[in-house]
Amino acid sequence: MKILVVGGAGYIGSHAVKELLKAGYGVVVYDNLSSGFREALPRGINFIKGDLNNPSLLSQVFRMHNFDSVIDFAGHIEVSESMKDPAKFYRDNVLGLVNLLKTMQENSVRNIIYSSSASVYGEPKQTPISEEYVGITNNVYGETKVIAERMLNFFDKIYGIKSICLRYFNASGADECGEIGENHNPETHLIPLIYQVPLGKRQHITIFGDDYSTKDGTCVRDYVHVTDLAQAHILAMKCLAEKMQTKIYNVGTGRGYSVQEIINVARKITGHEIPVVIGSRRLGDPAELVACTEKIKTELGWKPKMSDLQTIMETAWRWHKNHPEGYK
Repeated sequence: MKILVVGGAGYIGSHAVKELLKAGYGVVVYDNLSSGFREALPRGINFIKGDLNNPSLLSQVFRMHNFDSVIDFAGHIEVSESMKDPAKFYRDNVLGLVNLLKTMQENSVRNIIYSSSASVYGEPKQTPISEEYVGITNNVYGETKVIAERMLNFFDKIYGIKSICLRYFNASGADECGEIGENHNPETHLIPLIYQVPLGKRQHITIFGDDYSTKDGTCVRDYVHVTDLAQAHILAMKCLAEKMQTKIYNVGTGRGYSVQEIINVARKITGHEIPVVIGSRRLGDPAELVACTEKIKTELGWKPKMSDLQTIMETAWRWHKNHPEGYK
């Protein structure tokens, strides 16, 4: 099978590319490198620098290759940025997907795995959160994911393009070999920010609120190792090819860890005290976000192998310690 991986030079995309190649798939990566890195991809990979808002180039790529399926990792992910520049998010996250689906339809490519997000749930009133839960997202990023999921549903009904949307919880960790890992600019994710302290890039880590109704007062999140997440895409792609049914799945572990627990594990791994400063709560931060994962485990047979907290934190530290400046 030949797979088009859009956004394949990014954090999750590059790990998925590695797993796809290990499994023997033919891979073409299409990425504008706005947040991805060519260095995250293996030498010799069929790489095309391109944007989803360049329909002519996208059409040319589809005409050159007989794709069996598309995996779409493209798009902007920072919630705070989405509230400052909504036009950017609607243009690239929504219109970009329109262009991709239109090109798929024109070239008779009928399968797509789409990167969605737990942000579609907004501030849930129950946990763990099942796929049937209807939330109200409170930011533009989450809204673009809601729109995308609805769009994919209609492209199935009207054009027969089948999709599986994977709603990620907190992607984390790094490739076990330490070759690729998380590199955002600016960095806003908790684990990389924590590791910036022992690397001398910041003096402390800020905890935004320690008075939540959780076991230690800090927010609780569901962390899934990026390699397990990549494997979920491969299983979803196989299922879609066999059963041709549009579906939505959570991808998490069903267990949450608090911010304080993450910091404590990081202290043990690095041997650094990692000073903490308590800040005020951030608007829209739910106390707890944990996935119900029964559906993906039952229907896709997905079993996370690397998503215990120790493995997540150790692989992340190995990457950041050996690449303190990321891919630079």
